[in-house]
Amino acid sequence: MFEFITNNDDDRGQVGIGTLIVFIAMVLVAAIAAGVLINTAGFLQSQAEATGQESTDLVSERIDVTSTVGIVNNSSDGTLSEIRVGVAGAAGADQIDLSSATIQAVGPNGQQNLIFTGTKKLNTTQADSGADDLQNVSDIPDGAFAVQDSENNFVSASNAVLNDDERFTIVFNPETKPFGEGVGNNTYFGESEQSSLDIVSPSGATTSVDLRAPDLFNTDNEAVRL
Repeated sequence: MFEFITNNDDDRGQVGIGTLIVFIAMVLVAAIAAGVLINTAGFLQSQAEATGQESTDLVSERIDVTSTVGIVNNSSDGTLSEIRVGVAGAAGADQIDLSSATIQAVGPNGQQNLIFTGTKKLNTTQADSGADDLQNVSDIPDGAFAVQDSENNFVSASNAVLNDDERFTIVFNPETKPFGEGVGNNTYFGESEQSSLDIVSPSGATTSVDLRAPDLFNTDNEAVRL
């Protein structure tokens, strides 16, 4: 007549162990998820800092153009002997290595990517004799540009560094491509001709400048604004 309720101690123990296992599994999953989140946050922070620095460099590590001048070679032929672009570091810029810069030039004779050449001529065999030194802008080879200081001396790669105290002039040979048809072809950038330059600093900041020669040259060796 009486119903007795009894507890099964074995069943209660199995339930407790199962709950403990589930709890431990949840703790492990949470720890793994937390580790993934921490690693992801650290990666995103590093990536954001790098992207921010690159963005800052693209703005601040820029080369400013201060002047564009051509030197008349022969007024009767209407040709130039030099193309000179004065440059300085943008406000707030750190040191900018011009020897690591590249210049994408478009002119009357196509397009050319120009790289820095130092104080030595290329492809010479008279080393250490002085004959391999750059003496004139006409010595600048195809595919290259040179840099001069305030005294019109060609500077080496180690010295071609813009800073708060230094300004330089990037110099082009008007006979080289894309201004002329190339060294040895006796064609030069001249009257009424146009060219565009994209000066790309080592950080990737780009400065664009357009060159346009006057319609008429008057005097040999005169400086004309481009």
